[in-house]
Amino acid sequence: MGPHTIPLCVTLLFASAAASLSTARVEREAWVMGTRVRINVESLSAEAASQSSEQALSVIEDMDALLSTWREESGLSALNRAEVGRTTTAPNALLTLLHEVLAWSERTEGAFDPAIGPLIDAWGVRSQPRTPSEDELTDAMEASGSGAFAIDPTSGTVVRAKPHAWLDAGAFGKGAALRDVQTALTADGIQRALIDLGGQVLALSDDAAGWSFEVAHPLRRNEPVIALRLVNVSAATSGASERPGHLLDPRNGRPATDWGSVTVVDPDPLVADILSTALYVMGPEDGLAWALGEDAIAALFLTVEGDRVSARWTPSMARWLGPSPQSPHTQSARDVY
Repeated sequence: MGPHTIPLCVTLLFASAAASLSTARVEREAWVMGTRVRINVESLSAEAASQSSEQALSVIEDMDALLSTWREESGLSALNRAEVGRTTTAPNALLTLLHEVLAWSERTEGAFDPAIGPLIDAWGVRSQPRTPSEDELTDAMEASGSGAFAIDPTSGTVVRAKPHAWLDAGAFGKGAALRDVQTALTADGIQRALIDLGGQVLALSDDAAGWSFEVAHPLRRNEPVIALRLVNVSAATSGASERPGHLLDPRNGRPATDWGSVTVVDPDPLVADILSTALYVMGPEDGLAWALGEDAIAALFLTVEGDRVSARWTPSMARWLGPSPQSPHTQSARDVY
């Protein structure tokens, strides 16, 4: 997540929802959390749509101020600088979120773990890419893992237990922000909105038509492969083709294999964000097997095989699938599980 929020543009549009009903739609773009956010909010009045779109952006900025590891003044940065072994305090919102997030490390058998800061440093993910020595990798693994921090949301305290340990929000920050946006827009009475935060979307809709969202080819972002129809859910996609090596496997400390992409759809944006990363790290076979063991997980796996892509998905994903674009490089597949 980058250090600045840069407003880009705001557009006010009017659409006819019915012959006798006028709907105002506000489209807003900005740069926040190190990525571009596109906010599309519809309401019965231009003022309501504008206020809610501004509220959505403000909520994302607040989460960036809490979680950014690029900003020294953020709550997470302060926690990452805490003296080793000393009990310290942190914002309750941060500790509650981290307590929830860290629980997913155990649930995914370590495929997701935000306490991988030392591994990020070892591989130069945020600086100059490099390959660490085996000794460096061993040291980084020892400093990583959920045991690196002891968090107690009840008392509002935390202990940084290992030297060089730090938490990274890259695999859950956008989901956390979109979950807060979801809460804010619902409280505002907004029934139709589409928020795209760096590729993860939140789609709110008051009708079954929902919003159309296209999952791209894992290697070619401009080539749609699968169309989704989203209603009151979030969709998050993980893959390593754009930045090879940036997704690390916490279980062995090495970059995850670049095999394609996985998209997770869930009513909770935080869950979608976390699981898209975890399932990608697990790989197409183990990830699919894990997702199939969780009845409610809607996951789509796109696997690159030579010059073609094969698609497989869990039963829960089927309800979100729309007509798929025709591509000579895409192999059609059906849910056979």
